[in-house]
Amino acid sequence: MDEPFHVPQAQAYCRGEWDTWDPKITTPPGLYVLSVLLSKLFLFKCNLSILRLTPLIALLSLPIILTRLLSLQRRVRPPQELLSPTSDALAISLFPIAWFFGFLYYTDVPSLVFVLLSVTSAFQGSHTLSALLGLMSCAFRQTNIIWVMYAYAYSQLRAVRYQPKSSESEVKLYDPPALSTTPSDLLKILFSVPRVLPLIVYNAVPYAIDVSLFAMFVYWNDGIVLGDKSNHVPVLHIPQLYYFFAFATLFGWPALVSGPGGPFRLLNDVKTRMFGTTKRTAITSLLSSAVAVTVHFFTIHHPFLLSDNRHFTFYIWRRLFQFHPVVPYLFSPMYVACAWAWFIRIG
Repeated sequence: MDEPFHVPQAQAYCRGEWDTWDPKITTPPGLYVLSVLLSKLFLFKCNLSILRLTPLIALLSLPIILTRLLSLQRRVRPPQELLSPTSDALAISLFPIAWFFGFLYYTDVPSLVFVLLSVTSAFQGSHTLSALLGLMSCAFRQTNIIWVMYAYAYSQLRAVRYQPKSSESEVKLYDPPALSTTPSDLLKILFSVPRVLPLIVYNAVPYAIDVSLFAMFVYWNDGIVLGDKSNHVPVLHIPQLYYFFAFATLFGWPALVSGPGGPFRLLNDVKTRMFGTTKRTAITSLLSSAVAVTVHFFTIHHPFLLSDNRHFTFYIWRRLFQFHPVVPYLFSPMYVACAWAWFIRIG
């Protein structure tokens, strides 16, 4: 959909016109620079078909990167052959949105590749490389700075959890399983954090440089987006978190139902968490009411959403959410149920 903006910009760079910039483009020029490098390396012409090779190559690399990342996350040995991705890595690579944008000249898939490489490097303890790859990912999507911080935080949590120790007394981070955690455990977790700071502060330096550079960019640019700032204004959008829970459940249901006990066990666990006791029923009612209140006050009707019928969200919004004024509020308990399902599955 945005190729009419991205393609001419890339072609201008291919012609050496580095001072040319379309003010409608909101993201940094990482995609165009990568295309120029590929065109110089392989002596390609910068026509539309060749430019689309950039995201396509990124799409084809996803199974390889995900195989490595999944192996590190599960703490198992990855396949010896680089070009032998696992079946689950292939399945994740077929995620509909990534697959769709892999065939268009767009920033999404190359941005995703550099984010995954950054997280993978952090898991391997290569934090300088991880920060560098994370910074490169921000050249495609500046909001990837959030994933840079995630790569650091998650890798350090894992490093502290799995650090070699000779006795249980050396465990410095109090980290009980989420499903069995009580309110009193939250205080114990908080009080244990200072004990692990000496272990994680040194590795934070490369990522802190990335965050500092990002802060300098925002100050210089007077905002996060580069162009078309009137249509890309940062706002508090609480319901987007609810949309994420619903979206993740719709596309991630195989991961949900593949846990111990299958779908019936999961449904029963969600029911118990929401309505198992009078107290839980009251809490669920309060949570659903709070969700409904935020839906009322923070739902955003962006003009692009209702002006372009090439989006699936156009039809979801017009035919579902706008079917009746009460419909958006009826989804509140469903959002709570989806959040519980993921908490139970991951916890």
